[in-house]
Amino acid sequence: MKKLPVIISIILLLLLAATATAATNSTSTSAQDAASLVYVSSVKIDPEEFYPYEVGTVTVTLTNGGTSSVGLSDPDIMHEKIHILNKDSWSTTSYIGSGSTITYSFLVTVDPPDGTFFPLFSVGTVGSGSIHYPLIIKVDSADIKASISQKPDAFAVSTKDTVNLSIINPRDASIQNIIVTPSGQGVDISPSQKYISSLNGQSSVEVPFSVTPGQQTSINFHISYQNGDNDHATDVVLPIIIGENKKAAIPIVNNVELVSSGTSYTLTGDVNNAGLTDAKSMIVTVGAPAKAVEPYAQYAIGSLAADDFSSFEITFSSNNLSSVPLLITWKDKDGNSFSTTKNLNLRTNAASGTTDTESGSSGSSSGSGTPVTTGSSAARNSGGFSGGPQGGGSIFGFGGSRGGGISSFYPVIAAGIIIVAGIVIWLKRKWIAAKLKKR
Repeated sequence: MKKLPVIISIILLLLLAATATAATNSTSTSAQDAASLVYVSSVKIDPEEFYPYEVGTVTVTLTNGGTSSVGLSDPDIMHEKIHILNKDSWSTTSYIGSGSTITYSFLVTVDPPDGTFFPLFSVGTVGSGSIHYPLIIKVDSADIKASISQKPDAFAVSTKDTVNLSIINPRDASIQNIIVTPSGQGVDISPSQKYISSLNGQSSVEVPFSVTPGQQTSINFHISYQNGDNDHATDVVLPIIIGENKKAAIPIVNNVELVSSGTSYTLTGDVNNAGLTDAKSMIVTVGAPAKAVEPYAQYAIGSLAADDFSSFEITFSSNNLSSVPLLITWKDKDGNSFSTTKNLNLRTNAASGTTDTESGSSGSSSGSGTPVTTGSSAARNSGGFSGGPQGGGSIFGFGGSRGGGISSFYPVIAAGIIIVAGIVIWLKRKWIAAKLKKR
């Protein structure tokens, strides 16, 4: 009978041990089940593509999809090329409740070489194993490319021209906060600064500037930008070479004719634009010692396209017709003013002492090209040109008719019509004679 209490005690001890083991296993299983419902819900990497050694941020957010709280500890990013700068920020265990989220932000640097790395995010759980999630981090050392994509062959003093700066992003990811700041001595540049919020990877942008030089100089375009929170910069230098604008409008005067009109004279002719750009607001008049008088003191041609021509008619008075200065003014598409003076030598009817000038907002400079003035002359019976004609008549052309263009061919056309009419009458003479006899 003494053995029975001992046996009962052993059985009770075994039951207590089995109960404790079952409780422990139940708790462990419950912790594992709860941890299995915690997952990585989002990952953000800034910048999207790192330069070697620059600082960026990797942000990982976890969500608890279960009904029990889960303890998390020791978050880490595991890769030999990636270094965490704020690893001590999570030295204690953090609990994430049911339906809640927790976010870990890592400040990291990435070692070269260029390429794509696949680090592993890891965080431990209380009462269970660890949660792992693969990441992708890209490294590229390529800088942006910048160059002058459009500029004139040569700049003219005080004349506004357009310069385009091309910025190319050869990287796979975008760059932000691009600021272009031009600077230079003796040159006006507009705008003084240009801002571009973002430039996508594998794309480019054209940035136009208006440049008005006052002297031969150079312009430095300073380009700053950000990759994430990291600052980068590059420069482009544009030499400003003063010279002849090969695309400028070049007025050529042709078919000049002078006609007496009482106390004044009428000068007619054609202006041809032999340049490569259009001339705007073109006006033709005469300069001293000649004096422009009404009704045609100034002749407004308006816009004259490249490789086009227009006739003009000017009335003036003068005591000396050996040379008449013909003044032509115009503007380009940017509003720059130009002028040229053609000294028409009426003795030989050829250009003499031609002077071209162009003026901008703050000065003047030598113009481009030397225009040529041509025409035809007929000798006067009285001889010479210094005194001018006394009374009506024409110095050049036929009978005082308007010179320039088709008008100079009117006599030839009239003669041709008379000849054709004579031939027709001759061929139809018998028919005409028969008609006359019937009458």
